[in-house]
Amino acid sequence: MVPDLLTPLSLRETEIPNRLMVSPMCQYSVEDRDGVATEWHHVHLGSRAVGGAGLVMAEATAVEPRGRITPEDLGIWSDEHAAALERTTEFVRSQGAVPGIQLAHAGRKASKTRPWAGSEPLAPDEGGWPVVGPTADPWPYEGEPPATERLSTEDIAEVVDAFRTAAEHALDAGFEVAEVHAAHGYLLHEFLSPATNHRDDEYGGSFENRARIVREVTRAVRAVWPDDRPVFVRLSGTDWLPDRDAWTVEQSARLADLLAEDGADLVDVSSGGIVPESSPEWAGPNYQLSLAEHVRENSASDIAVGTVGGITTAQQADGIVRNGRADLAIVGREFLRDPYFGLHAARHLGDGDRNEPPVQYSRAFE
Repeated sequence: MVPDLLTPLSLRETEIPNRLMVSPMCQYSVEDRDGVATEWHHVHLGSRAVGGAGLVMAEATAVEPRGRITPEDLGIWSDEHAAALERTTEFVRSQGAVPGIQLAHAGRKASKTRPWAGSEPLAPDEGGWPVVGPTADPWPYEGEPPATERLSTEDIAEVVDAFRTAAEHALDAGFEVAEVHAAHGYLLHEFLSPATNHRDDEYGGSFENRARIVREVTRAVRAVWPDDRPVFVRLSGTDWLPDRDAWTVEQSARLADLLAEDGADLVDVSSGGIVPESSPEWAGPNYQLSLAEHVRENSASDIAVGTVGGITTAQQADGIVRNGRADLAIVGREFLRDPYFGLHAARHLGDGDRNEPPVQYSRAFE
Protein backbone atom coordinates (compact mmCIF):
# COMPACT_ATOMS: atom_id res chain seq x y z
CA MET A 1 0.00 0.00 0.00
CA VAL A 2 1.16 3.52 -0.79
CA PRO A 3 1.56 5.65 2.36
CA ASP A 4 -1.12 8.31 2.45
CA LEU A 5 1.50 11.06 2.76
CA LEU A 6 2.84 10.08 -0.66
CA THR A 7 -0.48 10.12 -2.49
CA PRO A 8 -1.20 13.07 -4.79
CA LEU A 9 -3.53 15.92 -3.88
CA SER A 10 -5.54 17.30 -6.80
CA LEU A 11 -6.90 20.81 -6.46
CA ARG A 12 -8.72 22.08 -9.53
CA GLU A 13 -6.51 20.73 -12.35
CA THR A 14 -3.25 21.03 -10.43
CA GLU A 15 -1.81 17.84 -8.99
CA ILE A 16 0.53 18.11 -6.03
CA PRO A 17 2.54 14.86 -6.17
CA ASN A 18 2.47 14.24 -2.41
CA ARG A 19 0.99 15.76 0.75
CA LEU A 20 4.17 17.49 1.97
CA MET A 21 4.35 21.26 1.63
CA VAL A 22 7.32 23.42 2.54
CA SER A 23 5.91 26.12 4.78
CA PRO A 24 6.55 29.73 3.69
CA MET A 25 9.50 30.81 5.82
CA CYS A 26 10.97 34.30 5.60
CA GLN A 27 14.68 34.27 4.77
CA TYR A 28 15.32 38.02 5.21
CA SER A 29 18.00 37.67 2.55
CA VAL A 30 17.35 40.31 -0.11
CA GLU A 31 20.69 42.05 -0.65
CA ASP A 32 19.86 45.50 -1.99
CA ARG A 33 16.66 46.17 -0.02
CA ASP A 34 14.71 46.18 -3.28
CA GLY A 35 12.68 43.01 -2.79
CA VAL A 36 14.39 41.18 -5.65
CA ALA A 37 15.15 37.47 -5.16
CA THR A 38 18.79 36.39 -4.84
CA GLU A 39 20.82 33.21 -5.24
CA TRP A 40 19.95 32.38 -1.65
CA HIS A 41 16.24 32.17 -2.50
CA HIS A 42 16.97 30.10 -5.60
CA VAL A 43 19.02 27.52 -3.69
CA HIS A 44 16.75 27.54 -0.62
CA LEU A 45 13.59 26.81 -2.58
CA GLY A 46 15.22 24.61 -5.18
CA SER A 47 16.89 22.33 -2.65
CA ARG A 48 13.55 21.52 -0.99
CA ALA A 49 12.15 20.55 -4.39
CA VAL A 50 15.13 18.24 -4.88
CA GLY A 51 14.44 16.96 -1.36
CA GLY A 52 11.04 15.53 -2.18
CA ALA A 53 8.49 18.18 -1.16
CA GLY A 54 5.32 18.07 -3.22
CA LEU A 55 4.66 21.81 -2.89
CA VAL A 56 7.38 24.39 -2.26
CA MET A 57 5.89 27.65 -0.98
CA ALA A 58 8.00 30.79 -1.23
CA GLU A 59 8.12 33.03 1.82
CA ALA A 60 5.76 35.89 2.67
CA THR A 61 6.32 38.07 -0.39
CA ALA A 62 5.25 41.69 -0.16
CA VAL A 63 2.64 43.00 -2.56
CA GLU A 64 3.94 46.55 -2.18
CA PRO A 65 7.09 48.11 -0.67
CA ARG A 66 5.45 49.18 2.59
CA GLY A 67 4.12 45.62 3.00
CA ARG A 68 7.56 44.19 3.79
CA ILE A 69 8.34 43.08 7.32
CA THR A 70 11.99 44.09 6.90
CA PRO A 71 13.94 45.82 4.12
CA GLU A 72 15.41 42.39 3.32
CA ASP A 73 12.05 40.77 2.46
CA LEU A 74 11.05 39.46 -0.94
CA GLY A 75 8.68 41.53 -3.06
CA ILE A 76 6.46 40.79 -6.04
CA TRP A 77 5.19 44.23 -7.06
CA SER A 78 6.96 44.60 -10.44
CA ASP A 79 8.08 42.80 -13.58
CA GLU A 80 11.63 42.86 -12.20
CA HIS A 81 10.59 40.87 -9.15
CA ALA A 82 8.78 38.32 -11.30
CA ALA A 83 11.72 37.90 -13.65
CA ALA A 84 14.09 37.22 -10.75
CA LEU A 85 11.95 34.27 -9.64
CA GLU A 86 11.32 32.66 -13.04
CA ARG A 87 14.31 30.34 -13.05
CA THR A 88 13.48 29.22 -9.52
CA THR A 89 9.94 28.19 -10.43
CA GLU A 90 11.30 26.44 -13.52
CA PHE A 91 13.78 24.50 -11.41
CA VAL A 92 11.22 23.57 -8.75
CA ARG A 93 8.94 22.26 -11.49
CA SER A 94 11.79 20.34 -13.14
CA GLN A 95 12.21 18.37 -9.90
CA GLY A 96 8.58 17.25 -9.93
CA ALA A 97 7.36 19.72 -7.30
CA VAL A 98 4.77 22.49 -7.54
CA PRO A 99 5.98 26.08 -6.96
CA GLY A 100 3.81 28.29 -4.76
CA ILE A 101 4.08 31.82 -3.40
CA GLN A 102 2.60 33.51 -0.34
CA LEU A 103 1.32 37.02 -1.09
CA ALA A 104 1.60 39.20 1.98
CA HIS A 105 1.31 42.63 3.56
CA ALA A 106 2.87 43.16 6.99
CA GLY A 107 0.61 46.01 8.07
CA ARG A 108 1.62 47.51 11.41
CA LYS A 109 4.32 44.83 11.87
CA ALA A 110 6.30 46.23 8.93
CA SER A 111 9.48 48.32 8.82
CA LYS A 112 11.70 46.61 11.35
CA THR A 113 15.06 44.92 11.58
CA ARG A 114 15.61 41.22 10.90
CA PRO A 115 14.99 38.80 13.80
CA TRP A 116 18.70 38.27 14.40
CA ALA A 117 19.07 42.04 14.67
CA GLY A 118 16.35 42.32 17.28
CA SER A 119 13.16 42.93 15.26
CA GLU A 120 13.31 46.58 16.28
CA PRO A 121 11.29 49.27 14.49
CA LEU A 122 13.12 51.13 11.75
CA ALA A 123 12.58 54.86 11.37
CA PRO A 124 12.50 56.31 7.83
CA ASP A 125 15.98 57.82 8.31
CA GLU A 126 17.23 54.32 9.19
CA GLY A 127 15.87 52.72 6.03
CA GLY A 128 12.34 52.19 7.30
CA TRP A 129 8.98 53.55 6.13
CA PRO A 130 5.59 54.60 7.53
CA VAL A 131 3.39 51.64 8.48
CA VAL A 132 -0.36 51.14 8.11
CA GLY A 133 -3.12 49.19 9.80
CA PRO A 134 -6.88 48.96 10.27
CA THR A 135 -6.55 51.55 13.05
CA ALA A 136 -3.85 53.92 14.24
CA ASP A 137 -2.96 51.55 17.09
CA PRO A 138 0.73 50.62 16.72
CA TRP A 139 2.36 47.26 17.34
CA PRO A 140 3.17 47.31 21.10
CA TYR A 141 6.94 47.47 20.99
CA GLU A 142 8.82 48.03 24.21
CA GLY A 143 9.52 51.74 24.43
CA GLU A 144 7.99 54.30 22.10
CA PRO A 145 6.36 52.57 19.10
CA PRO A 146 6.33 54.25 15.69
CA ALA A 147 3.12 55.84 14.46
CA THR A 148 0.68 53.72 12.46
CA GLU A 149 -1.54 55.22 9.77
CA ARG A 150 -5.18 54.13 9.70
CA LEU A 151 -6.16 52.94 6.25
CA SER A 152 -9.14 54.74 4.70
CA THR A 153 -11.66 52.85 2.58
CA GLU A 154 -9.90 54.26 -0.48
CA ASP A 155 -6.56 53.02 0.87
CA ILE A 156 -8.08 49.56 1.44
CA ALA A 157 -9.17 49.41 -2.19
CA GLU A 158 -5.58 50.17 -3.20
CA VAL A 159 -4.29 47.35 -0.98
CA VAL A 160 -6.75 44.92 -2.58
CA ASP A 161 -5.57 46.06 -6.00
CA ALA A 162 -1.94 45.57 -4.90
CA PHE A 163 -2.71 41.92 -4.11
CA ARG A 164 -4.36 41.53 -7.52
CA THR A 165 -1.38 43.03 -9.33
CA ALA A 166 1.06 40.97 -7.28
CA ALA A 167 -0.83 37.80 -8.25
CA GLU A 168 -0.43 38.75 -11.90
CA HIS A 169 3.32 39.15 -11.41
CA ALA A 170 3.45 35.83 -9.54
CA LEU A 171 1.72 34.17 -12.46
CA ASP A 172 4.27 35.68 -14.85
CA ALA A 173 7.02 34.29 -12.61
CA GLY A 174 5.65 30.77 -13.10
CA PHE A 175 4.02 30.02 -9.75
CA GLU A 176 1.17 27.50 -9.77
CA VAL A 177 -0.28 28.11 -6.29
CA ALA A 178 -1.00 31.53 -4.79
CA GLU A 179 -1.51 31.79 -1.03
CA VAL A 180 -3.08 34.86 0.59
CA HIS A 181 -1.40 35.56 3.94
CA ALA A 182 -4.13 36.42 6.46
CA ALA A 183 -2.37 35.18 9.61
CA HIS A 184 0.30 35.95 12.22
CA GLY A 185 -0.74 39.49 13.05
CA TYR A 186 -0.03 40.94 9.62
CA LEU A 187 -2.39 43.32 7.82
CA LEU A 188 -5.24 41.03 6.81
CA HIS A 189 -5.24 39.29 10.20
CA GLU A 190 -5.24 42.73 11.85
CA PHE A 191 -8.57 43.36 10.14
CA LEU A 192 -9.97 39.93 11.07
CA SER A 193 -9.23 40.10 14.78
CA PRO A 194 -11.36 42.20 17.12
CA ALA A 195 -8.24 42.45 19.28
CA THR A 196 -6.80 44.89 16.73
CA ASN A 197 -9.73 46.01 14.59
CA HIS A 198 -11.72 48.73 16.33
CA ARG A 199 -13.15 50.34 13.21
CA ASP A 200 -16.80 51.40 13.05
CA ASP A 201 -17.23 51.38 9.28
CA GLU A 202 -17.87 48.57 6.79
CA TYR A 203 -14.46 47.06 7.61
CA GLY A 204 -14.97 46.80 11.37
CA GLY A 205 -17.34 45.65 14.05
CA SER A 206 -19.23 42.56 12.90
CA PHE A 207 -17.64 39.32 11.77
CA GLU A 208 -18.79 40.01 8.20
CA ASN A 209 -17.22 43.46 8.20
CA ARG A 210 -13.92 42.31 9.72
CA ALA A 211 -13.71 39.52 7.13
CA ARG A 212 -14.52 41.85 4.24
CA ILE A 213 -10.97 42.76 3.17
CA VAL A 214 -9.77 39.14 3.31
CA ARG A 215 -12.66 38.10 1.09
CA GLU A 216 -12.03 41.01 -1.29
CA VAL A 217 -8.35 40.09 -1.56
CA THR A 218 -9.17 36.42 -2.13
CA ARG A 219 -11.63 37.29 -4.88
CA ALA A 220 -9.13 39.69 -6.46
CA VAL A 221 -6.42 37.01 -6.55
CA ARG A 222 -8.87 34.41 -7.82
CA ALA A 223 -9.98 36.77 -10.61
CA VAL A 224 -6.50 36.83 -12.16
CA TRP A 225 -5.36 33.34 -11.17
CA PRO A 226 -6.03 30.65 -13.81
CA ASP A 227 -9.09 28.48 -13.21
CA ASP A 228 -6.96 25.33 -13.26
CA ARG A 229 -4.65 26.52 -10.45
CA PRO A 230 -5.52 26.67 -6.73
CA VAL A 231 -5.63 29.61 -4.35
CA PHE A 232 -4.80 29.05 -0.66
CA VAL A 233 -5.44 31.30 2.34
CA ARG A 234 -3.32 31.09 5.50
CA LEU A 235 -5.29 31.84 8.66
CA SER A 236 -4.36 32.08 12.30
CA GLY A 237 -6.86 29.53 13.58
CA THR A 238 -6.97 31.36 16.91
CA ASP A 239 -5.36 34.35 18.60
CA TRP A 240 -4.79 32.30 21.79
CA LEU A 241 -6.42 35.12 23.80
CA PRO A 242 -9.23 33.42 25.74
CA ASP A 243 -9.75 36.35 28.09
CA ARG A 244 -10.16 38.95 25.36
CA ASP A 245 -12.43 39.62 22.42
CA ALA A 246 -10.26 38.03 19.75
CA TRP A 247 -10.18 35.77 16.71
CA THR A 248 -11.23 32.19 17.45
CA VAL A 249 -11.22 28.81 15.74
CA GLU A 250 -15.00 28.97 15.43
CA GLN A 251 -14.65 32.15 13.38
CA SER A 252 -11.94 30.47 11.29
CA ALA A 253 -14.30 27.62 10.37
CA ARG A 254 -17.00 30.13 9.49
CA LEU A 255 -14.59 32.13 7.35
CA ALA A 256 -13.37 28.99 5.57
CA ASP A 257 -16.84 28.49 4.09
CA LEU A 258 -16.95 32.08 2.86
CA LEU A 259 -13.50 31.78 1.35
CA ALA A 260 -14.63 28.67 -0.51
CA GLU A 261 -17.42 30.78 -2.03
CA ASP A 262 -14.78 33.34 -3.01
CA GLY A 263 -12.73 30.77 -4.91
CA ALA A 264 -10.22 29.56 -2.32
CA ASP A 265 -9.35 25.87 -2.52
CA LEU A 266 -7.44 25.30 0.74
CA VAL A 267 -7.07 27.00 4.10
CA ASP A 268 -3.63 26.69 5.67
CA VAL A 269 -4.31 26.78 9.43
CA SER A 270 -1.63 28.26 11.66
CA SER A 271 -2.18 30.43 14.77
CA GLY A 272 -1.22 33.43 16.86
CA GLY A 273 0.84 36.53 16.17
CA ILE A 274 -1.75 39.25 16.64
CA VAL A 275 -0.07 40.71 19.77
CA PRO A 276 3.16 39.73 21.57
CA GLU A 277 1.32 37.52 24.07
CA SER A 278 -0.68 35.77 21.34
CA SER A 279 0.88 32.31 21.54
CA PRO A 280 0.01 28.87 22.92
CA GLU A 281 1.19 27.72 26.33
CA TRP A 282 2.67 24.60 24.71
CA ALA A 283 4.10 24.17 21.21
CA GLY A 284 5.03 20.52 20.85
CA PRO A 285 4.24 17.97 18.12
CA ASN A 286 1.06 18.78 16.14
CA TYR A 287 0.28 21.67 18.48
CA GLN A 288 -1.91 23.39 15.87
CA LEU A 289 -3.49 20.27 14.39
CA SER A 290 -6.64 20.50 16.51
CA LEU A 291 -7.33 23.91 14.95
CA ALA A 292 -7.11 22.49 11.42
CA GLU A 293 -9.31 19.57 12.47
CA HIS A 294 -11.91 21.93 13.87
CA VAL A 295 -12.01 23.91 10.64
CA ARG A 296 -12.21 20.69 8.60
CA GLU A 297 -15.01 19.22 10.72
CA ASN A 298 -17.06 22.39 11.08
CA SER A 299 -16.94 23.78 7.57
CA ALA A 300 -19.98 23.10 5.42
CA SER A 301 -17.92 23.46 2.24
CA ASP A 302 -15.51 20.88 0.89
CA ILE A 303 -12.55 23.28 1.11
CA ALA A 304 -9.27 21.44 1.72
CA VAL A 305 -7.31 22.04 4.93
CA GLY A 306 -3.59 22.12 5.65
CA THR A 307 -1.96 21.95 9.07
CA VAL A 308 1.40 23.32 10.20
CA GLY A 309 3.38 23.28 13.42
CA GLY A 310 5.53 20.70 15.17
CA ILE A 311 5.57 18.17 12.32
CA THR A 312 8.99 16.52 12.44
CA THR A 313 8.66 12.84 11.43
CA ALA A 314 7.43 10.87 8.46
CA GLN A 315 5.08 8.74 10.56
CA GLN A 316 3.57 11.82 12.16
CA ALA A 317 2.94 13.53 8.81
CA ASP A 318 1.55 10.33 7.28
CA GLY A 319 -0.80 9.83 10.23
CA ILE A 320 -2.24 13.32 9.79
CA VAL A 321 -3.30 12.51 6.24
CA ARG A 322 -4.15 8.83 6.81
CA ASN A 323 -6.53 9.63 9.66
CA GLY A 324 -8.27 12.39 7.72
CA ARG A 325 -7.14 15.12 10.08
CA ALA A 326 -5.86 17.38 7.26
CA ASP A 327 -5.25 17.17 3.53
CA LEU A 328 -1.75 18.63 3.57
CA ALA A 329 1.10 18.35 6.08
CA ILE A 330 2.92 21.69 6.05
CA VAL A 331 6.47 21.45 7.35
CA GLY A 332 8.75 24.34 8.27
CA ARG A 333 11.65 23.86 10.65
CA GLU A 334 12.18 20.20 9.80
CA PHE A 335 12.74 21.18 6.16
CA LEU A 336 15.31 23.72 7.39
CA ARG A 337 17.10 21.03 9.37
CA ASP A 338 16.78 18.48 6.58
CA PRO A 339 16.22 19.80 3.04
CA TYR A 340 15.68 16.17 1.94
CA PHE A 341 12.97 15.43 4.49
CA GLY A 342 10.61 14.34 1.71
CA LEU A 343 13.05 11.75 0.37
CA HIS A 344 13.85 10.49 3.86
CA ALA A 345 10.14 10.33 4.72
CA ALA A 346 9.44 8.13 1.71
CA ARG A 347 12.10 5.67 2.79
CA HIS A 348 10.99 5.66 6.41
CA LEU A 349 7.48 4.85 5.23
CA GLY A 350 8.74 2.00 3.08
CA ASP A 351 7.99 3.49 -0.32
CA GLY A 352 11.23 5.03 -1.55
CA ASP A 353 10.43 4.14 -5.15
CA ARG A 354 7.63 6.70 -5.20
CA ASN A 355 9.96 9.55 -4.23
CA GLU A 356 13.19 8.86 -6.06
CA PRO A 357 16.24 11.02 -5.32
CA PRO A 358 17.96 12.64 -8.27
CA VAL A 359 20.45 10.27 -9.85
CA GLN A 360 23.29 12.54 -8.73
CA TYR A 361 22.39 11.67 -5.12
CA SER A 362 21.21 8.09 -5.56
CA ARG A 363 24.28 6.44 -4.02
CA ALA A 364 23.44 8.14 -0.71
CA PHE A 365 19.98 6.54 -0.69
CA GLU A 366 20.93 2.98 -1.68
